[in-house]
Amino acid sequence: MALSGLFLIMFLALHFFINLTSVFSSDTFNEMSHFMGYNPLIQFVMQPILVAGVVFHFVMGIVLERKNQNARPVAYAKYNGAANASWASRNMIVSGLVVLAFIGLHFYDFWVQEIVYKYVDGNAIETTRYYPELVAKFESPIRTGLYCLAFILLSVHLWHGFNSSFQSVGFNNKFSKSLHKLGYAFAIVVPFGFIFIALFHHFFNN
Repeated sequence: MALSGLFLIMFLALHFFINLTSVFSSDTFNEMSHFMGYNPLIQFVMQPILVAGVVFHFVMGIVLERKNQNARPVAYAKYNGAANASWASRNMIVSGLVVLAFIGLHFYDFWVQEIVYKYVDGNAIETTRYYPELVAKFESPIRTGLYCLAFILLSVHLWHGFNSSFQSVGFNNKFSKSLHKLGYAFAIVVPFGFIFIALFHHFFNN
């Protein structure tokens, strides 16, 4: 669970970097998106690994949640979860399921459309289409709002998940304190950076 989470965090950081370029340069965004969309290594090796990582992470999350529930079939007479754990840590399954629903929407918006464009409709290669397609997705205020809500829940999920992943794999040394700060910073900067990107294209490019 921890290793698959760390793998997805690396992908998330790369995804954020590429999308952030759309705010500053449409040409750079088009070039990077075209490379990601047509490079055989990324398309036929890394992409299946990524999909497998997403599926594995969320299936394991549900399995662990069930194991935790079955570990104590009789509920506490009085339970104050907030006394020992944060809301984020006690509701990882909730934030995780919302993020999973968002990934489904995101796949439909971009990945499915990309597959249809390239392999179903058989369109010619067009290197400048990515930026207009991105901007068009954030034209609707409802869809933009859903994206923003999902990124807030992603921030909550990362707030606990990033640091607990390193703890789960036994990383505990003099660098742990700095790593925890990095984890909290990542949980804020990346999701809210995605929110900024969505709002930027909604308000300034539509």
